[in-house]
Amino acid sequence: MHPHQTLSAIFHHAVSAVHPVQLMRNSVQVSGRTITVCGSSHTLDAGGRIWVIGAGKASAAMAQELEHLLGGHFPLQGFIVTKYGHALPLQHLAWLEAGHPVPDANSVAASVKILEIAHTATAADMVIFLLSGGASSLMADFPVNSSLEEVQELFGLLLASGADIHEMNTVRKHISMIKGGWLAKSIYPAPLYTIILSDVPGDDLSIIGSGPTVPDPSTFADTMAVLQQYQLTEKIPLPIRNYLQEAQEGLFPETPKPGDPDFSRVVNCLAGTNRIALEAAAGKARELGYHPHIFSSQTTGNAPTVAEMVVQEAISWSGPLPACLLWGGETTVQVSGDGTGGRNQHLALAAAIALAGQENITLLSAGTDGTDGPTDAAGAIVDGYTVINAEKLSLQANTFLQRHDSATFFSKAGGQMITGPTQTNVMDLIIVLKV
Repeated sequence: MHPHQTLSAIFHHAVSAVHPVQLMRNSVQVSGRTITVCGSSHTLDAGGRIWVIGAGKASAAMAQELEHLLGGHFPLQGFIVTKYGHALPLQHLAWLEAGHPVPDANSVAASVKILEIAHTATAADMVIFLLSGGASSLMADFPVNSSLEEVQELFGLLLASGADIHEMNTVRKHISMIKGGWLAKSIYPAPLYTIILSDVPGDDLSIIGSGPTVPDPSTFADTMAVLQQYQLTEKIPLPIRNYLQEAQEGLFPETPKPGDPDFSRVVNCLAGTNRIALEAAAGKARELGYHPHIFSSQTTGNAPTVAEMVVQEAISWSGPLPACLLWGGETTVQVSGDGTGGRNQHLALAAAIALAGQENITLLSAGTDGTDGPTDAAGAIVDGYTVINAEKLSLQANTFLQRHDSATFFSKAGGQMITGPTQTNVMDLIIVLKV
């Protein structure tokens, strides 16, 4: 099998291991009127209702499987929001598609609907919340005296700044009354079970989807520190800056903190992680005759810097051959050009430059959600000939890298990986074959 085909097979096997169908079956069981979520059981009161709400790129697939698991036992009602192009047919639940990675009017409408359900649920009911990456954008609101357009501008600035997901979601939590634990506060006293697919290095529950059902340890002061670090304080819209400054002075409430009694009926269940995908990738590689080695599921940092690190690890690898070297996580890109791309294609392009002339190494970098930035590619596959062959087409890899135009480069030079929406989201995978 050609190395490109091998990488594709390993990647798809890894993604299938974190598909919501499998993860939901592992997480939810039913016996009579008792529903068990990740080992925590709840017996539904007579006359009690089950409300299902959800937000994220994987929420439609999670909801579809939950309908299969529970729909024959209980009447279900509720609402989920997912990214455009990610909706699936649902029998019992209403749904809406919304903007990602920047929220739109549908994101705001989704928040209104979800909060409406939150306030409707009673102590006799049960609420199941399906949360996956992308929820920070898909479920949006805005501070008093500001607007959606101003929140959109803030999101755009954060995305281009080079801030990591922990930093971006610290800011996002503090301009919202649904993120940062506020949703759980709205649902109390109804028992709440949140099933989570992590798209955050380290799987910090307070950061995934901006932690709508998790107590928030961060503060408005932390938010201002992030904005100052990335020199955004004077760039963000004035109404939002005024809100954050007034909130830091105590004029608006802090996000709910650990120890808040309104979280006493909340169970947060981590069902899907990057580590699960990496283990599955290693298993597939072994099946195909490779010696797998997992370096980390928490790879972060500037994409070109990570690319250089990965390439050097591969070149210097002295373990058994053929080898499959594996990293998972989420890199960042500080956008300065006017091109099109995403962090995975940007990383792959930087890796291609570092690999130029190498005979025995092939690399894939791709998002498990099937999308890389604002493109229809999941990522790209490169080897020692990528840059050399591109030069024959008068394509200068360094120029495209500097312009942050990796998607255009790979669309012309070849190597783009197109999967379509995978219905899951556990960050990115970097897979290297050395023979």
